[in-house]
Amino acid sequence: MQLAVNSRLQPVNSVVWSVPVRSYDKIPDVRDGLTREERVVLYVLHETQKERGDRNVPTPMLWGRVCEHFYISPQDLSAMLARFGARK
Repeated sequence: MQLAVNSRLQPVNSVVWSVPVRSYDKIPDVRDGLTREERVVLYVLHETQKERGDRNVPTPMLWGRVCEHFYISPQDLSAMLARFGARK
């Protein structure tokens, strides 16, 4: 599909791309009971800990990196980390 472009190099008929919310993203996996979002948070936490030399990861840093995968509010991330047993 070709889009017409005006003189400022902006698409005239812009296409809005959105990521569909899949209903199965919220369903816990039968293997370990984790949802897709929880699995992503744990993966990002693990990778960030490896980068930092197995040191603790500040919640704002984790939140920024998790938001690269999907949006989650800071409060929801804190609640999820509390369910995982994170300490302050």
